[in-house]
Amino acid sequence: MTMVGAQTIAGVLGAYAAFGIIFAIAFVVRGIRSVDPVATGSTIGFRLIVFPGVVALWPLLLRAWFRKGRQTHD
Repeated sequence: MTMVGAQTIAGVLGAYAAFGIIFAIAFVVRGIRSVDPVATGSTIGFRLIVFPGVVALWPLLLRAWFRKGRQTHD
């Protein structure tokens, strides 16, 4: 692998992680309630535990949050 290829992969992974962190902050504060009603009123400890998973799976959770929002407005 060339240096340019490695830098490209590192850049893509860095951008993915950055978007994931930004999304995870918003999701654990507001979105988790709409996607999983059982999580309503969850503790800060629970939200810290799920934070890394939300960062990693942000595209799936974004889609679920968006779909759930559309269902409540229909």
